[in-house]
Amino acid sequence: MATTHALVGMALALPAAYAVPELAPVVLVAGLVGGLFPDLDLYVGHRKTLHYPVYYPIAAGLALVWALLSPGTLTVALATFLLGAAVHSVMDAFGGGLEMRPWLETADRAVYDHYRGRWIAPKRGVRYDGAPEDLLLAVSAALPMVVLLDGPLSELVVVLVAVSAGYALVRKQLVRITMWIVSRLPTRIRTRLPSRYHET
Repeated sequence: MATTHALVGMALALPAAYAVPELAPVVLVAGLVGGLFPDLDLYVGHRKTLHYPVYYPIAAGLALVWALLSPGTLTVALATFLLGAAVHSVMDAFGGGLEMRPWLETADRAVYDHYRGRWIAPKRGVRYDGAPEDLLLAVSAALPMVVLLDGPLSELVVVLVAVSAGYALVRKQLVRITMWIVSRLPTRIRTRLPSRYHET
């Protein structure tokens, strides 16, 4: 779930937020945005255009070294942003495939490896977005933040968990609704949608 990626990105930023308390809001938001960022390619080459399971970790490592050598708002925020994006890209390899009904396990593509020039097959440790284990991961990432944070960021974490729980409850029904809507779209719009929307 996008919310799981956001929460994991924030959780990864939590140590930096405690190490440099005056930067906590910036760092936590950078982790959240980094956790979400790769999914901006949802309708344009999803899990390929903005997913880099090899290059993001390298960039995050370099940015972390820079932040340690020269701690400041920009360096720490950049490091946490890239760390969130890196973990998102790697996490997707351990999830389900790109199909509309990933619980059927028909797809052999999880995330594109630009370094090797090939798709990584889904490992299905989390069977699909919105699966019970996905919700468990989201809650696990959120718990330390609910305990340690206060104010708007803590409230945001609670909202993200609530959205995660709601999505998990209706995940399979959403596919039926989406496919019903897509089938009624004008052909010129339908043909522009990613191939997963043409599954039967």
